Amino acid sequence: MTDRRRNTFVLLVVLMLIGLAAVTIVAKKTRLGLDLKGGVELVYQGKPTAQAKVDTESLNRAIDIMRKRVDQIGVAQPEIQRSGADEITVALPSVSNVSRAQDQVGKTAQLLFYDWEPNVIGPEGKPAQSEPTATGGANAGAPQFGLPEYQAVLRAQKRPPILRPNETTWTPGCTPAQVNGCIYGSWYLLDTKHEKVLCKGKAATCQPAETEQNLYAEGYKPPPGAVAKAVRVNPGTVLVQARSEENKSGKVTLPSPNSFYVLNDNPVLRGSDITHPQQSFDEGAGGTGAPNVTFGFTSHGQSVFQKVTKTIAQRGQEAQLPGVGKEAAQQHFAVVLDGQLITTPSIDYTKYPEGIDATSGSQISGGFTITSAQNLADELQSGALPIKLVLISRSQVSATLGKQALNEGLIAGLAGFAVVCLFLLIFYRVLGAIAVGGLIIYGVYFFALIKLIPITLTLPGIAGLILTIGVAADANIVIFERVKEEIRGGRSIISGIATGYKRGFAAIVDANVVTFMTAFILFALATAEVKGFAFTLGIGTLVSLFTAVLATQAALGAMSRSRLVSHPSALGAGRSRRGWTFDFMGASKWFFSLSGTILLVGALAIGGKGLNLGIDFKSGTRIQTGFVRSASESQLTEVMKSVGDPTAKIQKISNQNIGGQGYQISTRTLQPSSLKKVEAALNARFGIRNFSSKSIGPTFGKTVAKSAIIAIIASLLVISAYIALRFEWKYAVPVLIALMHDLLITAGVYSLTGREVTAATVAALLTILGYSLYDTIIVFDRVRESVPRMPRAAFSQIVNRSMSEVLTRSLATTFCTLLPVTALLFFGGETLKDFAFALMIGIASGAYSSIFIASPVLTHWKEREPAYRHRRERIVGELGRLPAYATTATGSPEDVEPVQKRKRSRRGTIIAPEEPGAKISRDEFQDLVRDLDVDAEPTGVAQRASREPDPAADLTPEDLVLKEPKRREKTRRPRNRRHGRSR
Repeated sequence: MTDRRRNTFVLLVVLMLIGLAAVTIVAKKTRLGLDLKGGVELVYQGKPTAQAKVDTESLNRAIDIMRKRVDQIGVAQPEIQRSGADEITVALPSVSNVSRAQDQVGKTAQLLFYDWEPNVIGPEGKPAQSEPTATGGANAGAPQFGLPEYQAVLRAQKRPPILRPNETTWTPGCTPAQVNGCIYGSWYLLDTKHEKVLCKGKAATCQPAETEQNLYAEGYKPPPGAVAKAVRVNPGTVLVQARSEENKSGKVTLPSPNSFYVLNDNPVLRGSDITHPQQSFDEGAGGTGAPNVTFGFTSHGQSVFQKVTKTIAQRGQEAQLPGVGKEAAQQHFAVVLDGQLITTPSIDYTKYPEGIDATSGSQISGGFTITSAQNLADELQSGALPIKLVLISRSQVSATLGKQALNEGLIAGLAGFAVVCLFLLIFYRVLGAIAVGGLIIYGVYFFALIKLIPITLTLPGIAGLILTIGVAADANIVIFERVKEEIRGGRSIISGIATGYKRGFAAIVDANVVTFMTAFILFALATAEVKGFAFTLGIGTLVSLFTAVLATQAALGAMSRSRLVSHPSALGAGRSRRGWTFDFMGASKWFFSLSGTILLVGALAIGGKGLNLGIDFKSGTRIQTGFVRSASESQLTEVMKSVGDPTAKIQKISNQNIGGQGYQISTRTLQPSSLKKVEAALNARFGIRNFSSKSIGPTFGKTVAKSAIIAIIASLLVISAYIALRFEWKYAVPVLIALMHDLLITAGVYSLTGREVTAATVAALLTILGYSLYDTIIVFDRVRESVPRMPRAAFSQIVNRSMSEVLTRSLATTFCTLLPVTALLFFGGETLKDFAFALMIGIASGAYSSIFIASPVLTHWKEREPAYRHRRERIVGELGRLPAYATTATGSPEDVEPVQKRKRSRRGTIIAPEEPGAKISRDEFQDLVRDLDVDAEPTGVAQRASREPDPAADLTPEDLVLKEPKRREKTRRPRNRRHGRSR
């Protein structure tokens, strides 16, 4: 296929894809993240249970159940996905009742049915079914008959282990050593001095832990003065919390009393044995009309339920004493949900002597409101979670803030696009216009992919999109500079375009591959908040590679024969400019000294002031809000004291996200109920406006920090391996030194300025790794190209020559990338500004290190090799010194590729060699063919060799020019031919 046909085909494909992209953009809706349209994000950490360990299967099963629950709540477009090895992120946009959604989504909802009296453990550590003080008698499971949690744990720990297949606190095969965190009983932390159970938070009761180590999870430390003792309750025994306290009218007055019963853990039925649970009302004969939950049974559940209720009825009949009412003798059936008694109905042996027929189902009643009954029905319908989920992070953004953040992101994106286009047009003229067209195509493709995949667009995602504008422009700049260089070197416009794309392609691919790998690592290891940035950066890098290499090349190739680009000046290559002559390698000691000074100042700042780590790493709760009525810091402190948090830090802020002036409240990690109290108290006192909050638990903070460290190390290793494969291993060491240089300078600037380090900052640092390498690869690629072209030069001269040739494009790519980042800094919201600040420092540092750190380090190392050491000694011996650039013996400058004077036509193209009849190289011949505007497909020697020669065909140009003349015996003169056919 000729170049003209290929270019036409590529342009047709580009136009077809633009049409498909336009249809996609119109037909599909854009999916916005929580930070752009408001909502709540919950992050749960999975904990193992006796039924399941935390693995891919259990997490996926939990996600399916959680999705059913969210659908029952009625939340539109929820996002539930895995995050890390054991975390699940739930994004609920535009949710009306945050508290209900939060309570429903992560609740385990493990429903168990017990035969009550035979399983209640008495003071002696044995079942005490005939002791009303242990079971509750006629009022079974009531709070007044239970034990305080501390006393219940002491009673339960006396029990020996009982290992049963249906055990809820034992994983079959697990031993007391609990290898790999398997479940063997449950753990409690006791304060033997004050006789209470210890746990994080201010709840009256504590949940048991799976292992002894988990008692101290999330950095928990016993309070001063406590005498802590870890106690294990063996498998076969569980603590069950008493029923909620109710008043005479049936209204719940205390939902979670400090009253517990010790049970023999032998449930007869589970939640998996029931079907079709739904909220209803007690409207039967003698019914109260109160809300309840009705359900049916599976076939197995029906038979077990009837059998167990028959046993309970018979036991009640046997316990009947003369002269005593049957109520005192009736036995009970207990329903336990997530460790708390829901109801303990009695079985009337006079009415059901053969047990209760479960064909028509059953019901759960007692203390329900319509909402709580509906919640229980929903939980039972979706099923119990296979693992325990612990809430470790919670973020809430109002719809108003989301809309404002979206507007700011769009403005920053448009501003960044506009300044990049303006720069390209001014600096590259016609080439710039083609690049702007490529950027427009890139934007259309990218936006269509965002809708097609679909990608949830978030604030970090917008930042990644804006950054890729600069990356896409950089690819064009690298190639355009190479095209200009080839034309100034004497090639024709057509040949210069072809050669420029050919020689610039390798550097573009190398740089984009590294950026994509960094984005992939970031996506795999980062938190959900940063995944949007990583995904858009990776997709944008691939799309920019297509538009920069194929689309713009086809457009420029199609225009290469037009009058629009007939003169080199139209491409910005009209006259040969004086190149850089600075001795980069000779001044390396000054650059090393400057970097050392900067790093020393940064190290002292980090050692003295440290880094201002945000709650993403330190954990805690941060509230940002504006107020309708005026408020002062002292008044806010009083409000926080009234809700039990006197240590909260109050800071006045001016933030567009909260509508101007407002306050930021930083405190310890608040539980959802505590956060709700704070919000209500602030609203009642001052009237809140644009309330947003973010809560990070210690576990989540440690996860973020661990993921950040792993991501940085993994990026450095992958980058080093790639550089070693593409170049050689000695090139990888200077790269690592330059990357560490950039990271340390960025960290030092953060320490000096006191800016907060967040998860977005980590994303920026990893992006800096990829982009810093972008410029370094451009330099190293030219060094690799120059090494065989300068076989007598010292390595420092090779690097100086390479630097002088690529410095302009390195500065241009850096400036072009800084343009959209600057737009992000000026027009983006607070989150985007922090992100842009880190990028700006890192990109500027990356450009400096690639030129003045990585290259000198490589030079000092390579010049120790024997070959380059001998070259250096020879040059010094001949000239008495080592010039910065390669020279002849007389001291005159020696170019790498001397420009040969060639005859040119009026169009400026090569039409003949300098000396007619002289031999020319294959590349020079191809240049001649291109300049003649011949669209013939070139025929290679290897292709000709693989075919049988056609005796009737004309000789090819290579046969006439390039081949050595061979003596041939005189043969019969063939017939005169024209175009391979007889006249």
